[in-house]
Amino acid sequence: MLDKRRIYSVRWWNKKKLWVIVLFLSFFVFVRISKGSIYRDLYYFLSKPFWPGEFQQEILLKSYEQELYAKLTQLEKDNQRLRELLSLQRVTNEDRINASVISRQTSSWWNIVILNKGSRDGVEVGDIVVGPGGLIGIIDNISLLTSSVKLITSFDSQLGVWTQRGNIHGLLIGQGNESPLLTFYLKEIDVKVGDFVFSSPASTILPPNLPIGIIETVDKELGPAVVATVKLLADPQAIDWVQILKMRI
Repeated sequence: MLDKRRIYSVRWWNKKKLWVIVLFLSFFVFVRISKGSIYRDLYYFLSKPFWPGEFQQEILLKSYEQELYAKLTQLEKDNQRLRELLSLQRVTNEDRINASVISRQTSSWWNIVILNKGSRDGVEVGDIVVGPGGLIGIIDNISLLTSSVKLITSFDSQLGVWTQRGNIHGLLIGQGNESPLLTFYLKEIDVKVGDFVFSSPASTILPPNLPIGIIETVDKELGPAVVATVKLLADPQAIDWVQILKMRI
C-alpha cells in the first residue's frame, strides 16, 4: 500500500514538473516573440506610482516657456544688430508712445482715426501705429496735441508685406472696408487660407515683421497674379487705444 502511494506521488510530481517546464518554455518563447515588450509593460505598472505629478509638470512647462522666451529675446537682439549693420529701420521699447482714440467719423470710419497725442509728445508724420494684435496705420497729420492716423483699410493705403509660411512678398491695398486686398507679384505661388501676413523686412516705411493679419480667401483666377483678402489681427472696428512707434534709421 505504501509503495503504491510512493509511485503515485512520484508520478504526480513528475507531471507537475513537466507542466512547470512547459509553462517556463512557453513564457520564454512569448518573451522572445514579443522582443521584451512584456518587461516594459511590467515596468510601466510598477513605476506608475512614482511618475512626476502635476507639480513637476508645471515646473517642466515653466522651464520650457522660459527657454522659448530666452531664444525669442536672443533672436530679437540678433535681428536688431543685423538691421543696425545694414542701416535698416528699427524700433525699440523706448520708441513707443501710448495714445487713445478720441475721434472717428462715420463717413471715414475705415480711413482715419484721431489720437490724443501730437507734436508736443514727440509724434511725427510717418510714425507707425499699432493696436492689440498688430498694425493699424501710419501717422499722416499732426497738431500740437493730436494726430491723425491713416488706417491700412483706407482706400489710398498701400504697404509692402509678406507671408510668414512661404516668405512670399505682396502689396496690401486698402479697400475701404475691414478686409484689405493682398496682391502678389506672381501667379504660381504657394499661398493658403490661414497664412499669417507680416510687414516686409525690405520695407522702407514699416518696421520689419509687424503682425498684420491672416489670409481668409485666395483667388488665383481673378487676374494675372494671385489675389487674397486679409482679416486684420487688430480689429479696426474696436480700436480704442494704440501705440505709436518711433522709427529709427
